[in-house]
Amino acid sequence: MHDQVFNFNYCTPTKVLFGKDSIKGLPAEMAPFGKRVLLVYGGGSIKRSGLYDEVKRLLQDFEIFELPGVEPNPRITSVREGGRICREQHIDMVLAVGGGSVLDCSKVICDAPFYDGDPWDLVLDSSKITKALPLFTVLTLAATGSEYDPAAVISNLETNEKIGVLSPHNYPKVSVLDPTYTLTVSKRQTAAGSADIMSHIFEQYFVDGSCMVSEGLSESILRTVIKFAKIAYEDGNNYTARANLMWASSLACNGICQVGSEPGAWVCHAIEHELSAYYDITHGEGLALLTPVIMRYTLNDKTVKRYAYFAHRVFDLPLNDDLYVTARAGIEALEAFFASIGLPKTLRDVGITSKDKFDAMAEHACKCFPLHQAFVPLSPAQVREILEQSF
Repeated sequence: MHDQVFNFNYCTPTKVLFGKDSIKGLPAEMAPFGKRVLLVYGGGSIKRSGLYDEVKRLLQDFEIFELPGVEPNPRITSVREGGRICREQHIDMVLAVGGGSVLDCSKVICDAPFYDGDPWDLVLDSSKITKALPLFTVLTLAATGSEYDPAAVISNLETNEKIGVLSPHNYPKVSVLDPTYTLTVSKRQTAAGSADIMSHIFEQYFVDGSCMVSEGLSESILRTVIKFAKIAYEDGNNYTARANLMWASSLACNGICQVGSEPGAWVCHAIEHELSAYYDITHGEGLALLTPVIMRYTLNDKTVKRYAYFAHRVFDLPLNDDLYVTARAGIEALEAFFASIGLPKTLRDVGITSKDKFDAMAEHACKCFPLHQAFVPLSPAQVREILEQSF
């Protein structure tokens, strides 16, 4: 924590249509890009809610092709199928309607028609992404921030890998953010999505050096989520709570909270990706159970000031002369908050009953993320210890 502002380049080219009935502006935004649209969605909730019918009605002047059934941890098999449809049907643009998994899958689908090989190559090496179809999104879950960033995370069940891909070609052209589409989100998904939003902030906030602007944005978003997640969890129909969570989600992961600060190593995401790759658990739940464990494990003379100020500024806890007292109280407050919205505390709580994959998971986490450059550098052996302590 210091006053220095580090150099940065920043661009967010996505246009956001926010608020009730904002979807009405979608046809005009899509029209300049053509007529042939691939509509991508998940397990059918958009049909039960009536959103599917609304989209079809609004896009009656377009030719619609569909890819349903995208998984909660989107799989490369769905990307391959979407890419095939885009090539064979000469698709002009992709419309993703759903949560972050649908949006992530759609981003790599947009890349696939312009690559002759297996789309998994694009996940392993994003430099191979040279062009993408235009992507439009209609968000139904506040969680990943995929509606406002260039990132995607794709799973390969054949190799037990869940890998993030980042490319400037993968920004959505336009994202529709209507909080009413999240009013029917379950308590469990509301809680998991809120934990995901907070984790995105933590990954950018718990770093060696951050400027005051970024710190303030991060702390404000964390306070917003803590306040409104509880309200939305208890009353899913509260529009104000849903709107605050939706905008917090978008801002938490589009880079605005990192500019001017040193980059983070995304430790919690590195470890959680391994859990989801092997056990297909809910991403936000994995993040929630890991975060307090990681904070306790990395609490030392280097991190104590940051953790203490987090406790003071986000949870309004008194700043004790012994910063370790405040830091530990902040970790306990975070753990209590997660518990208050029904989030799991241990790996056993999400059905993981064996430690036999821990070594492989720890090695792969350190291979895919620069954990040796983290706020507290971590080795595979230390990641293994964190998994042990999460059990």
